[in-house]
Amino acid sequence: MDKRTFLRTGILGSGCLLCLPGERALAGLLAGPTDNDMSKWTREALFYSETPRGVKCLICPNECTLKPGELSDCHNRTNKDGKLYTIAYGNPCAIHIDPIEKKPLNHFLPTSSSFSIATAGCNLACLNCQNWEISQTSPRETRNYDLMPEAVVEQAIKNNCLSISYTYSEPNTFFEYTCDSAKIAREQGIRNVLVSAGYINPDPLRHMLTNVDAANIDLKSFSEEIYLKLNAGKLQPVLDALKIYVEEGVWLEITNLVVPGWTDDLDMIARMCDWLSKNGFRDVPLHFSRFHPTYKLTELPPTPVGTLEKAREIAMKAGIRFVYIGNVPGHEASNTYCPECGKIVVERKGFQVTTNNLLKGKCKACGTAIPGVWE
Repeated sequence: MDKRTFLRTGILGSGCLLCLPGERALAGLLAGPTDNDMSKWTREALFYSETPRGVKCLICPNECTLKPGELSDCHNRTNKDGKLYTIAYGNPCAIHIDPIEKKPLNHFLPTSSSFSIATAGCNLACLNCQNWEISQTSPRETRNYDLMPEAVVEQAIKNNCLSISYTYSEPNTFFEYTCDSAKIAREQGIRNVLVSAGYINPDPLRHMLTNVDAANIDLKSFSEEIYLKLNAGKLQPVLDALKIYVEEGVWLEITNLVVPGWTDDLDMIARMCDWLSKNGFRDVPLHFSRFHPTYKLTELPPTPVGTLEKAREIAMKAGIRFVYIGNVPGHEASNTYCPECGKIVVERKGFQVTTNNLLKGKCKACGTAIPGVWE
């Protein structure tokens, strides 16, 4: 994979590294978006129903109903001969090896590498999407890799990755590919990570989580109106999904991107934090992430660091024990602090861990257990 590939997909702009340690092993896997290729990368969908108006996808709250030949809102499901098919199976347009801290996951296998993949497509349409060049298009329009689930796991093992991350666009929309890859990975002792907006219906989510170990969910705001205008979605399904992640025993972390003029209302942030605290998420790490101008919001300024710091204070007052500030390299709130003695247990600089003061998941200074998956 060369620099041009990353520039074309938009992944480079989101902060990914330029080179892939295992790219020699991946040589020859690139394929063009032709009709013949698409037939190879097509599978019947897992969750749908037949209606008089067409086939209805049941994966996410959009529940697109498609007539023959029509494409879903996420750009990768279609009605073919009265059945619903995904065209995002085994054809990722982005492949990379990332530090797990980039997801971001601060309490899950620190310093490990994660084999990261994405296909084109997303079931939301966020005005601030950093990877819009792949999320707001179809696998028919991207230059893709030929990488079936078995090969995904093989490459993760070859590149010494402890996990596979389904990320960059939206794993819910390459649902079947994610599920099949995760099942094989689990059988091979590789962990599975979802980086998602959490916009999915309960039954498909529980099916997917059978083989998922960790997730970072982007809780975009705490307002139905903003979810509709900024993201073309709804808030309540995401809140329902968060509860299911915890119920299913998946290690969960939450990101809230603070967008000036959209999601930086401190009263709304307080309501969100109160809801999280009262609904069993006090030990779920919360990342307040800095917005940088992109896509359809290039006229906005970056989030003031002071706003992020105020949001963090609000969250901690609400009882959330592990609150981080993201996209501000070197900020002290990128570290993990023991909630009992206040000592730094994991110190970070960017995506790098510089000091680890944990011993078997406990603070070395006072012995307090720090929630997470540490080994």
